[in-house]
Amino acid sequence: MDIIYQNLMSEAKEVSKNAYCPYSNFPVGACVLYESNKTYRGCNVENVSFGLTLCAERNAISTAISLGEKTKIKAIAIYSPKQSYCLPCGACRQWISEFCSNEEETKIILEDKNKKLVVLSQKEVFPFGFKFND
Repeated sequence: MDIIYQNLMSEAKEVSKNAYCPYSNFPVGACVLYESNKTYRGCNVENVSFGLTLCAERNAISTAISLGEKTKIKAIAIYSPKQSYCLPCGACRQWISEFCSNEEETKIILEDKNKKLVVLSQKEVFPFGFKFND
């Protein structure tokens, strides 16, 4: 699984170069792996009205959905050249929770300051996500 996680991180790094972030100067890239074994990439796209900004994680998930992905998220790599341990924001944590099948098995892949991969479960990152009728 390590090679898969490394490939996801490589894709996240590559797509972070496409980020549109003139206000924060904080580029982020994400690459999400689904149970179908398909991957989808996304980068952050800012707006002068910050509330309209689209995070990389939600961009990647939206791309998957718009292209017809019906399976659940297995893993997502998140990268910013500006910060190690680039964790998803609260909104993105909720989105990942919505589209993963098992919060203990779905993995969040980050990179530490030494460029080593850190793998956490969605449950570790977002232990009390909102669930409808749960």
